[in-house]
Amino acid sequence: MLMRTDPFRELDRLTQQLTGPETWSRPSAMPMDAYREGDEYVVAFDLPGVTAEAIDIDVERNMLKVKAERRPVTKADDVQMELSERPLGVFSRQIVLADTLDTERIRADYDAGVLTLRIPIAERAKPRKISVGVGAGRKEISG
Repeated sequence: MLMRTDPFRELDRLTQQLTGPETWSRPSAMPMDAYREGDEYVVAFDLPGVTAEAIDIDVERNMLKVKAERRPVTKADDVQMELSERPLGVFSRQIVLADTLDTERIRADYDAGVLTLRIPIAERAKPRKISVGVGAGRKEISG
């Protein structure tokens, strides 16, 4: 149902550890889970600290694009930051969806920092029974 579009993800992760965090101009990937639940395909993205208004979801044909932005929290003038490990900036993910999914009826919910997309499996992709008819009889062609 889902095809990975980033074969170098582990290399990117290692590079990020060596070169430092992502910047506003270079988005970082967001962790996700994907699984089938009944007649739906579910994709869940971790986006803690992101407001629902800062999430942008686009689908074009079978390409799903999710983009979110986490901005710094404004602090009082007398606050001195001692440690800052939570990443800020733009997070994005592109996923190629199989043709067997109904991209016209995707539902998105955001709760407790988790964006959950539910994508129905298209009717044409569901297993179905095909009945076998019995013909009226054989006809022979004579020449």
